[in-house]
Amino acid sequence: MEVKKKMSNVTTKTSSNVFYKARHAASSHNEQLSSREGAADIMAIDRGRLYRIENGIVNPYPEEIRLMADLYNAPELENYYCTHMCPLGYGIPKIDVENLDRISLKALSAFRELDQTGNFLLDITEDGMIDDNEKPILEEIIATLEELEQVAQSLKLWVKKNL
Repeated sequence: MEVKKKMSNVTTKTSSNVFYKARHAASSHNEQLSSREGAADIMAIDRGRLYRIENGIVNPYPEEIRLMADLYNAPELENYYCTHMCPLGYGIPKIDVENLDRISLKALSAFRELDQTGNFLLDITEDGMIDDNEKPILEEIIATLEELEQVAQSLKLWVKKNL
């Protein structure tokens, strides 16, 4: 049985839903988003459909994700959808909304490793072959590049959300 919170018609399940949370946060800047009806009207989608999305009954369509991300100023919804709901996106790194200072520190750390990574990559590939001894080093190189990719995506997300 769903436990009702003190807010009107908001169950515990709904209040933990990422799409509800994004709309609720956006309602502090746009009063019309304080109700599902208002948000659904702006996005021109069925109110019942928005209810089912916010209750986790149905997955939103990619077009609806774009609408919500833009309307709620929540570009992180696009990453959430791709990493949690889209069957093609399960390999995409999950990006969290972080403060700029935290992203900067992660970037500096990744940049520090980049010089060494480049040297290792040159050493491995100079003969045009990758032997068994070089495979673990290549895996470390891939991990470093993925870390850098995640930092870049975090920075892009921060810029979209804040500028």
